[in-house]
Amino acid sequence: MTNRSWRGRVFVGASLDGYIARSGSELDWLTEPRSDVPHRQVTSSLHALEWDTFYPDIDHLLMGRGTYEKVLTFGGWPYAGKQVLVLSSTLASADPRVTVVRTLDDAVRRLAGQQAVNVYIDGGQVVQSCLAADLVDEITVGIAPVLIGSGIPLFGFLDRDVRLELRGTHATGGGMVHITYAVHRRT
Repeated sequence: MTNRSWRGRVFVGASLDGYIARSGSELDWLTEPRSDVPHRQVTSSLHALEWDTFYPDIDHLLMGRGTYEKVLTFGGWPYAGKQVLVLSSTLASADPRVTVVRTLDDAVRRLAGQQAVNVYIDGGQVVQSCLAADLVDEITVGIAPVLIGSGIPLFGFLDRDVRLELRGTHATGGGMVHITYAVHRRT
């Protein structure tokens, strides 16, 4: 699966202890951060990606069923104009905004057939599967200044080390630290 023309890119928020959502998929700690805690804004010479610099380059999204179902609760479809693939072995979707793929191999074939260039990989299990399959080229994580103790982990078991190269980092006034890494792929 590593011989491909598109770039797999992860952009995700996580708690400092490595969770992307609470056990029930709640994101309140990320979407409604406390503003009563003062933070310093520290900068570096190379900034990490931010949503406004990351998202315009994306032409395709690959997400899991849980992420798709969470997005449906946001009130509006945030991915207009983008090709969205939902990786699910059970979802029977009549949603014309998405294409359901049953396996990661099916997703890779579909992305190649659609001449994808920059693929936003989203959702804990999908990120983990894509890392294991050597399909991730870049990871940007916004680390929130909170420990939530349990939930859905960003990274799970890996059968090997995944080497990363720091590309940029910066902090925001709200205490969020953004880090962008290039992933050293096996090939």
